[in-house]
Amino acid sequence: MPGFLNRLIRPFSASTSLGLGESAPITSPEGAQLATIAAGCFWGVEHMFRKEFKGKGLYDARVGYIGGDMKSPSYRAVCSGSTGHAEALQVSYDPAKVSYRQLLEFFYKMHDPTTSNQQGPDRGSQYRSGIFYHNSEQESVAREVTKLVNEKWWKGKVVTEILPAGEWWDAETYHQKYLDYNPGGYECPSHFLRNFPAL
Repeated sequence: MPGFLNRLIRPFSASTSLGLGESAPITSPEGAQLATIAAGCFWGVEHMFRKEFKGKGLYDARVGYIGGDMKSPSYRAVCSGSTGHAEALQVSYDPAKVSYRQLLEFFYKMHDPTTSNQQGPDRGSQYRSGIFYHNSEQESVAREVTKLVNEKWWKGKVVTEILPAGEWWDAETYHQKYLDYNPGGYECPSHFLRNFPAL
């Protein structure tokens, strides 16, 4: 029963004594690029991206907060909805092995981009769907992919915001690789891979 409850209820805090050490900056070797997206509870988003792109061009992934107006926000503050931040994922990747477009197509397959400020039972602006681009090329790709998936996959219902990447804040250490360290932990029921036709 506790495992089942953990999947239904997201804690506001978690033990920081997991032996994980201090958070290190994202691994981003020369030539790497960053992609930043928000798709609801960041635990499942990180877990799915790591699983899908491990060994396929993913250097690293970090969960954190973006899109708000508070400096160095805490998880509890973001969960209150008062900071304006979204729970988000930032990945460092090798563009020679995986394209930004591929990352965004996966993003649109693994969550529900049609619900404003909500993923499954998780409600609030921190759970909104968003793409935070790092340059004009990413913006162009984001808008093109969003238009296509809106027409072909999501039938005109996409509410994903597309914004320039502002200041990024790493989430607390215990959130990084959360589901690797807590395999029975909460996973949003909206996070699963949909079987869409190729664009």
